[in-house]
Parts: sequence; structure tokens; C-alpha cells
Amino acid sequence: MTNKIIKGGEFLVKETSFEDIFIPEEFNEEQDMTANMCRDFVNKEILPKIDDLDKHDPALLLKLLKSAGEMGLFGISIPEEYDGFGQNFVTSMRAIEEIGRAFSYAVAFSAHTGIGTLPILYYGNETQKQKYVTKLATGEYIGAYCLTEPEAGSDANSGKSKAIISEDKKYYTLNGVKSWITNGGVADIHIVFAKINDDKNLSAFIVESNWEGVILGAEEEKMGIKGSSTVQVYYNDVKIPVENLLGKRNGGFKIALNILNIGRIKLGGACIGAAKGVITSSVTYANERKQFKTPIAQFGAIKHKLAEMAIRVFACESLIYRASQNIEDATQQYIDEGMDKNAASLEGLRQYAIESSIAKVYSSEVLDYVVDEGVQIYGGIGYSAETDVERAYRDSRINRIFEGTNEINRMVMVGELLKRAFKGEIDIIRPATEVGKELMGIPDFGDTTQDYFELKKKAIKNFKKAILMVSGSAAQKYMDKLQDEQELLFVAADMLMFTYAAESFMLRVEKLENIRGEDRMELQKLMLDVYFYDIAAAIKKLGDDALHSFAEGNEKMGMLMGMKRFTKVEGINVIAARRKIADKIIDANKYPF
Repeated sequence: MTNKIIKGGEFLVKETSFEDIFIPEEFNEEQDMTANMCRDFVNKEILPKIDDLDKHDPALLLKLLKSAGEMGLFGISIPEEYDGFGQNFVTSMRAIEEIGRAFSYAVAFSAHTGIGTLPILYYGNETQKQKYVTKLATGEYIGAYCLTEPEAGSDANSGKSKAIISEDKKYYTLNGVKSWITNGGVADIHIVFAKINDDKNLSAFIVESNWEGVILGAEEEKMGIKGSSTVQVYYNDVKIPVENLLGKRNGGFKIALNILNIGRIKLGGACIGAAKGVITSSVTYANERKQFKTPIAQFGAIKHKLAEMAIRVFACESLIYRASQNIEDATQQYIDEGMDKNAASLEGLRQYAIESSIAKVYSSEVLDYVVDEGVQIYGGIGYSAETDVERAYRDSRINRIFEGTNEINRMVMVGELLKRAFKGEIDIIRPATEVGKELMGIPDFGDTTQDYFELKKKAIKNFKKAILMVSGSAAQKYMDKLQDEQELLFVAADMLMFTYAAESFMLRVEKLENIRGEDRMELQKLMLDVYFYDIAAAIKKLGDDALHSFAEGNEKMGMLMGMKRFTKVEGINVIAARRKIADKIIDANKYPF
């Protein structure tokens, strides 16, 4: 990896220049055209039919999925040799953001283009790709991903589905049950995970849904995403030709993990689109709804909500597109070094597994906040099934469970970071040791005359020191038992996530100022100020909670003082700042940033 492209997770111990990140304001003309095509499709084809779609109409869902395929929306990131358009990863993220406004349809679309197609693209042999990916890219086939079982969710490798190879080695006989299968009721192709004979690890298979022995259960009655198809699938003595083994025997768990990395960051993109849609509908309603002869948008309570919704979405968008471009750049570098394109894509995604988990957790929780406040802005009518905000509220909740629960992803963030540190891939020990020495020395109160971004960068460095202090001390105390201290891991994950979001936010604003000029950046800087002020308090609370749980005596007192020092930021009139931010949203009558 070049010096400019920091490795996944290295943001904790290395400084990034704004010149080395991608921001959404840099989308090129082709990416904007792709977004416009997706936006038009959602506005004209999906949203007018969303009420009918939510009535459990698999035929309508299939028709709308086929329409996307015919328009080429399924093939945006599929190579041209497999009937796609060969666009890069950032372009595919731009597309999924626009599709994210399509409520339950976005779930079906994402499942097909992501986990339903990419396992074959990345792990299939040439015959499998020509046979299946070409049809998945055009919508002739619809794909589904069959990993979860009734007794195997987060612990996917404990699944009971079994494939017995025949004596003549020509086929496998598959038996098992898969649950919560998105697109299961409409899919032509299933990516199924099962153990061969008495293997310890999963293998993956390509199964055609019309084969004898494939039986679909009834559509699940769900809290939200009612327009998507979710069923149990039963495999009763299904004969799978040996040529439909996907990848290597015992290699299924690796496929599952790597494909979920894609699903996690793609889900983040969809959440951005959904959140922007809710902000726009909320401010439109607030401008129209009058109480006490005044549009409710003019009340301070509503302005606070609109501003905070926008601030969190802006932060979320910043980190997701930063990570997306990192994945694209790393992939290209691996290709330039001679790696096969598919292997390079997988390695690029693996490299940023930590950032992908951050994107998934942060975006799903931001969207939950936005839809909750959206319902509150609508008031009583927001609780009515007549409104889209009610649908958005119900649909949002699944995102914290999809693609690995947020709890599992928090474990992944910290676990993967520690694993890379132990392997020597990321040097965390030296910076953590330096933080320990700093705690014993005389505090550096710094130069308060530094310019705007220098002060923000100092705050980021201090947030990172707070993480290293807590994580290093906890690791030293618990050693190999740290994995059992889930509450502590969650604290470290949240500190890590907030810091990555804050740094991404800051770098985006700094880069924007270099592009647009300082005189056009007042609102973005106000958003950044509010975000830093709130995040500093959140990190301090998290750090204090962790230290009180395991540190003792003088060591605890010293680290608590250090936590206070590392999370000290300049105060700001958040009420005035949020009012200015909200006024921009209200005047634009939409999410304007």
C-alpha cells in the first residue's frame, strides 16, 4: 500500500490529509448520470407503487426487479464481459444511495446486486460466471443468499445444512433449512452454504430454485420492509452437480465473511439515501403544517431536530464515501501490482473490513435517529400508516440486524483491529505506550491561537489517544480474556466509530473549503463545530464508563484526568448554530448539503 493510502484501521494511529480522501462533492459527470437514472427509476417506477408492493405482492416485486435489470441498474458494477457496465465501487455506492429511498424495494434490490450476485462474480469459475452472472446482471435471473438457519444466526458456521457427495463424485445431495432469506420467494438462483459430509467448515453452492426438492415457505409477516420477499427455504434431497460448488471445499465461511463486508458498506449507502429522503419529507411537512398560525418549521424545537438530523447524515455520508474510495484505491493498487481483478476486489474489501463495519453500524443508527425524529415532526399523523414517514420508521429497524447485528459488528471493529495489531499489520503498541508516557508528564495545553482546522486536528489526535489509553489498559488487564468483556469492546467500538466519523467530517469540510473558499463554508463549519462538541462529550462518557469498570486507585485517577484532557474541546453556542443550519434546510425545503 502506498503511503497515501493508509491501511484499514490505520486511521487510529496515522493522520490523513484531506487531499487523500474522496468527498461526495467530487462526484464526476458519469456518477451523477448514474444517480439521476436511479433517482428517476425510484420516482417513476417504485414510489407510485410502494403501497401495492407493501401488500405482499411477489409478482409486482418480481416485475419491478426485472424492470431494474432491463434498465441496466443491476449491472452498474458488473464487468462488461458479463453484460455489465464495469463502473467502479464509488459509482455503485452512489447508485445504491439513490435506491435507498425506495423503502422495502431497496432491500430486494440490494440483496440481488450484492450478496445474491457477487459471490459468483468473485468466487465463481469462468463457466459459472458466464452461466449465471450474465443473467443476474440483466435481471433474467434474480439472486438470493442463503446463510442463516433457525439455530444459526450470528454463529453461521454452526449451521446444520449438509451436502453429501455421491459415490461417483458427480453430485451433492443437499438437505437443510434456511431462514430469513431475502428475495427467497422470487429468486431463481440461491447461494447456499452447507457442510460437505463431516467437514468442520461451510462450503458454498449455486442452487437453482426450480430444482426438485427446493421448497419455499410462506412469506414472513414482518414489522417493516413488507414489500420485500422473506421466506424460509427447505432443501430436501436436492441434487447439486459438482460443477456448482462455489469456490473451494471448506471455503464457504470465508466467502460469507468477505461478501458480508460488501453488504455492510452498501447498506450504509442505502441508509444515507433513506435518511435524506426522510429529512426532505419532514421539512416539507414542517413548512406546510401550521400551529398557532405559524409553520411549525419556525419553532426552535423543530429547528433543533432538523439541524441534528442533517448533521448526523452529513457525518455519515462523509465516512462512507471516504471508505468507499479507500476500497476502490486499494483494489486498483492490488491490480497494478499484478493481482487478479476479482482477488484484488476481495482484498480491497477485506482491507477495510473495520471501516465497513463502522459504516454499517453508524449509518443504521443514524437512520433510526432520523426516522424517529421524522415521526415526531409529523406528530400524530406520523403514526398513521397513510404517511411515508411511518413506513420509513418501520423499515429502518431491520438495518441494525441485517448484515450481522450491530453488536456483532462492534465486536468485529475492535476484534479485527486487535488481530491486525498482534500480527504486526498495524502498530498500535508504540502509540499506546506513548500515550501512557504522556499521562505521566506535564500536560501540553497547546496553542489556542492555532487556526480552525489545526484545532480540529488536535482534537482528533486527542480522541485517538483516549481510545488507545482505554483499549491498551483494558488489553493489559484482561489479556486474552478481553473478548469476553463485551461491554468494554462496545465502548471501544463506539469511541472508534465516533472518532472515524469526526475525522471524516473534518477532512470533508477542509477539502471543501480548499475547493470553494472560506467565505462559502459557514454552515458546514457550524455543523462540524456542533458535531465535535457533542462527540467529545460522548467519547468522554464512554471512556469514563470503561475506566470505572476496570481501573483502580491512582492509575484510575490518572487516566480519568487524561480522559478529561483528551476530550476537551472549545465550547460553542449550539442553539444558535443549529438554528442557522435549520434555516438553510427550511429555505431549501429539502436536505440541501
